[in-house]
Amino acid sequence: MIKRIDDTNKAIIKQLCDGRKAFSAIADELMITENTVRSRVNKMIDEGILKITGLVNPEEIPGLQVVMMGVKLKTLDLERKAKEFSALRGVISAAVVTGRYDLIVQLIICEDENLSLLDFFKHELVRIGDILEVETFVVYQSHNLMVPYII
Repeated sequence: MIKRIDDTNKAIIKQLCDGRKAFSAIADELMITENTVRSRVNKMIDEGILKITGLVNPEEIPGLQVVMMGVKLKTLDLERKAKEFSALRGVISAAVVTGRYDLIVQLIICEDENLSLLDFFKHELVRIGDILEVETFVVYQSHNLMVPYII
């Protein structure tokens, strides 16, 4: 089922770029009631359209490193494999993509939390079958990259 969001929901989401913004302030700015904002936000959360979360700048946390991985698989069951990857420790997201790779996996590693890139390969990645090839891209510098602190 395709979920559609109307202009009011889009405007509410834009206001939530600061997830701490009060529903009353959003309502005032959009000229709707606070109850409308609250009910729409709750419905979007329940439907999986919206998630309000804290994000961190990985460059500001000592030892935290973002890694992107391009993954080629031996299978065409890409959605199942993406779900398997997303369950691994340190994985932020796993996306089925077009192009050179089947999946792009985004993960965070932090030796202070006992998860180095080598640990990820030895203890997490080894649990996934049907991998043909993996290429890692360590992010040294980024602009506007914010990630959940999930380790």
